[in-house]
Amino acid sequence: MKRSIVRYGMVGGSLNSFIGRVHKNALNFEINAELSAGCFSSNRQNNLDTGSYYGLPSDRVYPDYREMAQKESLRNDKIDFVCIVTPNCSHYDIAKEFLLHDINVVCEKPLCSEISNAEELQKIARDRGLLFAVTYAYSGYGMVKQAKQLIEEGAIGRIINVNAEYLQEWLIDSVGSSASQTAKLSGWRTDPEVSGISNCVGDIGTHIENTVAYMTGLKIKRVAAKLDYFNQPLDLNANILIDFDNGAGGVYSCSQVAVGYANGLTVRIFGTKGAIEWRQEQPNQLKVTLKGQPSAVYERGTGYITGRAAQLNRIPSGHPEGYYEAFANIYKTYLSAVLKTINGEKLLAEDMDFPQIENGVEGVRFIHAVVRSAKNDSVWTAPDEIS
Repeated sequence: MKRSIVRYGMVGGSLNSFIGRVHKNALNFEINAELSAGCFSSNRQNNLDTGSYYGLPSDRVYPDYREMAQKESLRNDKIDFVCIVTPNCSHYDIAKEFLLHDINVVCEKPLCSEISNAEELQKIARDRGLLFAVTYAYSGYGMVKQAKQLIEEGAIGRIINVNAEYLQEWLIDSVGSSASQTAKLSGWRTDPEVSGISNCVGDIGTHIENTVAYMTGLKIKRVAAKLDYFNQPLDLNANILIDFDNGAGGVYSCSQVAVGYANGLTVRIFGTKGAIEWRQEQPNQLKVTLKGQPSAVYERGTGYITGRAAQLNRIPSGHPEGYYEAFANIYKTYLSAVLKTINGEKLLAEDMDFPQIENGVEGVRFIHAVVRSAKNDSVWTAPDEIS
C-alpha cells in the first residue's frame, strides 16, 4: 500500500525560535507532512515544552540529536526526514549523523562552515541515495520560477550583466560599538565560533548567490570582494564583483547596516534582448522589459503565468503570497520527492525543483571565495579552486 503521509522530525526550532517557527508554519501548509519527533533545544525544559506544545509523545522528544537519529532509525514508523534549524556551526555534525542513519535531510543555510565538510555531506547523501535539501527560500517564490522559465526560453537573450543586492539595516547600531554590544544585538550571528567565517555574506549574501544561480543557470567563475567589518569580528557589509562562466559580469551588494532597508533583496538580470527584475518585498510581481518595448509587470496567479510558477500557485491573483508560501513551495516539492522515493516511483525533473546539497556546497564555496578575496586586497578568487 502506498504511503501518503511524510513523517518528519526537527532539530532546533524551540518555541522562541524565529526560523524554526517559519519551517513549522511552512510545513503546516502541506497536509501530507506530520511532525513526529524532535530535539528542539539543548535546554531540557524548552525541549519538553516544545514537544508538548506540538503534541508529541514523550518518547519522541529526545535530549540530543544523536539519540534521536539512532532511535528513530530503528522504528517501524521512523521519520522520513529531519529538518535542521540550528545555528551554522552545528549543521555539519547533525546532518552527518542523520545521513549515516539513512534519514533524509533538510538543512538551513549556509550548509556548514567548511568546504571539506560540505563536500563530505554531499558524498554521503549521494552514496546512500538520500534526498538533501538546503532551504534557500527565495527560489520557492512563484515569480522567481517564472523568471527562470523566461530566461530558459530565451526571452531576454544572452545574459550580459547581473546586478543584485540584499540590504538590511538591523545591525546599524553595531557600527562604532564594541563586539560585546553587537553580540547583544545580533545573538550568535556575529560570533565566529557559532556563525563561521562570515556574518553578512554567509547570512544574506549567499541568498543572492543562490537566487541568481537559480534564475539564470550561470556559474560563478571568480569573485573580487571588499568586506566591511566596522571593528566587529565578522563582516557587516559587502561589495562583490562577479565574473560568470558565460563571460557576463555582475555586482552583488549585501549589507546589514543599510539604513532605510528592511529586507531588500532585489535581482536584476540584463540580456541582449531585454531585462528581468524581481524584488522580494514585492514578490508577486515580476518586471519584464523587452528591447524597444515598454516594461511589463507580470502578476502571480494570472492566466499567462505558466510552468512551475503556475503549478505552485496557491491562491488567486491579488491575494499576496509571501515568505511562508515560498518556504512551503520548497517543502511541497521536497515532500513529493520523498514520497515517490518511499513508494518506489521514478523521480522526474520537476520533483527535484528544490535547493539541493550541490547548491549548498556552492554556497559554502562562494562564502569562502568572497572572504579570501577580501583578505587579499580584493584579488580575483575562483570558488572552484578553494579547498
